[in-house]
Amino acid sequence: MNGTQVSAFQANSGIAPSAMATVLIGIVFAVLLVWGVWAIRTAYVGWSESQLNRRQFLAVCIRFAAMYLVLSYFLLS
Repeated sequence: MNGTQVSAFQANSGIAPSAMATVLIGIVFAVLLVWGVWAIRTAYVGWSESQLNRRQFLAVCIRFAAMYLVLSYFLLS
């Protein structure tokens, strides 16, 4: 953003663009972590009730870890 856009954003929102970006990235990671806990817990319950085998449970865990790493790379670099 150029200087005019930054000053217009700050005048209308009262927040610096970098602070807003930090908040939005924090929200994305919070939602991702809550979803990951839900997905892994659901897979664990399925595994403990013998509805999923160990390979399927590990696949859910690996997918979550991969998503977390990819999002970390794209959003934090």
